[in-house]
Amino acid sequence: MSGTGLMSTYRQQDVAFAKGEGVWLYDTEGKKYLDAISGIAVCGLGHCHPRITRAIQDQAARLVHTSNLYRITNQELLGKRLCEVSGMDACFFGNSGAEANECAIKIARLYGHGKEIEKPAIIVMDHSFHGRTLATLSATGSRKVQAGFEPLVTGFVRAPYNDLDAVKTIAQNNPNVVAILVEPVQGEGGIHIASDEYMKGLRAICDERGWLLMLDEIQTGNGRTGTYFAYQQMGFLPDVVTTAKGLGNGLPIGACIARGVAAQTFKPGNHGSTYGGNPLCCGVALEVVNTLVEENLPARAKALGERMVQGFRERLEGADYVTEIRGKGLMIGIELKEPCAELVMLARAQGLLINVTSDNVIRLLPALTMTDGEADQLVDQLSKLIKVWAADERSKPRK
Repeated sequence: MSGTGLMSTYRQQDVAFAKGEGVWLYDTEGKKYLDAISGIAVCGLGHCHPRITRAIQDQAARLVHTSNLYRITNQELLGKRLCEVSGMDACFFGNSGAEANECAIKIARLYGHGKEIEKPAIIVMDHSFHGRTLATLSATGSRKVQAGFEPLVTGFVRAPYNDLDAVKTIAQNNPNVVAILVEPVQGEGGIHIASDEYMKGLRAICDERGWLLMLDEIQTGNGRTGTYFAYQQMGFLPDVVTTAKGLGNGLPIGACIARGVAAQTFKPGNHGSTYGGNPLCCGVALEVVNTLVEENLPARAKALGERMVQGFRERLEGADYVTEIRGKGLMIGIELKEPCAELVMLARAQGLLINVTSDNVIRLLPALTMTDGEADQLVDQLSKLIKVWAADERSKPRK
């Protein structure tokens, strides 16, 4: 039992933060840290951005919650703004990325039943991550996430990521498929980036088969990959796109955005959320979207990401312990040949907050508002740390 009064669901590091400003966090002892993960891609505008702080204060002083029994002006304004930036038709608001994906899964199933398919199925990808509700963890391509929660939700057909032929084979053999759910970049899976050819091929298959193409942009959306949504770099529209994380810059909000028949599938009573789309979260998210667009931060993410990836490649050139350095905007992964989870603690001791996923991939998700100098500091500090860690690893006796 934990003495904190909390369930033991997290292996939390022994540090608590008292203040944040931009890309910097300060712990309860006053130590300063460069935050290279932004609350796992949530605080894309950095900590305590003045426009967002003001929006929270102003809206909280007016109205926080009414429920979806009534029209919510901020919800409508945010929905229209997201449709403008996405090219889509309509939004549903929940409280998280998992809820947004649940909404997409329900749209696909209802769409399938509308086509008189008794057991509609959705193609999902190996090594994907879509959330921790029963449906979204069933869709997730990680046995570690699923273990212990059987029986899983049925109706998902798994395919290798970035493998168009595998999807074509499923299409030929499974008449129950009604949709594809895929991440343009697999974040939890280790910063694996889908090729444009693969994504365009999925769009073509869905068009040919009458399937819905549903993109999980929980992590890639809101400017992080160089455009507002990653698919906007590929020249097509999905039928459904989900997003959360950076949408509220710390406030809990997720959105399922759809177009065409997918936007018209739900009818009153098919779906809902008590807190989803409340005046506070929607008012703040609207300010986030406007800040991202008005300050051209997606383009800034693209330029910063290219600068950092190039910096890492130069500093780690020839290092045989590095498998690959990859990135799209400010989603950057440095894959090492050995498990490297201990780098998280080593970095924190030096005032740098990073994340390791898939055991051996250093994942970086810094704020889109970081300066060139802060980006260079991150590259320099982490490159030196990786070199020291690798030298120490090689000095250890092998069993």
